Amino acid sequence: MSSPIFRFAPTPNGLLHLGHAYSALCNAEAARRTGGKLLLRIEDIDPLRCKREYEDAIYEDMAWLGIAFDPNVRRQSEHFSDYDRALASLQARGLVYPCVCTRGDIALRHPGQSDPDGAPLHAGRCAVGARAAGGPAAIRLDMARARRLAPQDLFWREFGEGFDERRVEAAPEAWGDVVLRGKGRPAAYHLAVVVDDALQGVGEVVRGRDLFPSTSVHRLLQGLLGLEAPIYRHHRLVLDAAGEKMSKSAASTPLAELRDSGISAAEVRAALGFASVGAGRLRVAFS
Repeated sequence: MSSPIFRFAPTPNGLLHLGHAYSALCNAEAARRTGGKLLLRIEDIDPLRCKREYEDAIYEDMAWLGIAFDPNVRRQSEHFSDYDRALASLQARGLVYPCVCTRGDIALRHPGQSDPDGAPLHAGRCAVGARAAGGPAAIRLDMARARRLAPQDLFWREFGEGFDERRVEAAPEAWGDVVLRGKGRPAAYHLAVVVDDALQGVGEVVRGRDLFPSTSVHRLLQGLLGLEAPIYRHHRLVLDAAGEKMSKSAASTPLAELRDSGISAAEVRAALGFASVGAGRLRVAFS
């Protein structure tokens, strides 16, 4: 059997924080334990928010933490044609359609309904479909048709942070007609991540629990595109001082700032549970 392939896939739209460090270290430890390969993927598909300076900072942060990756880094911005082909395959089967709905349009049509991310739930065809041909449109998955054509026994193998496997039934319907390509963008996260994992041969996806609900959509797309499903390991989330999930939007303390303050990589590793030495000044809470 070939060695398993793992990946750490940050988005260069801001500086990385302890939550990213924990995810990267979880992947590195899993690769070390299994004799697997660890890939670095730069998810820079959003040309407006992703900056090369943030990508350079990712390399610096990972080197500081002592994480070694396979030298072949995949940058999404260099592989738009891969996403085009996947989308064309779905389009040929009548599984996608153009939609110019705004969040406001969707909220008015389906009041009080939201997807697992809290966005207004698009639970049907484009609310303003007559305008779809007249302006920039997103491409959405026809969820009802997709569910009819996808394998009915849709599930994934989940291990969390342990070694006990459980079967999780996928429920992509909770997402409604998800966007697979945004207005003026080459692909949305759901499509790109599925295509990337398949093309890179990723057999084990290690990522945060906040992405657990998204796995239902990813399993659906894998089923529709005939792609092999990886094993999933959704790990705990690192909390900030207010008890909230760390995030770039919340301006969580960047790793670079910790480094500049004199915190060592060894202290970060220890605080996150990856070293036996003391965590020193650093204290971390999880959810």
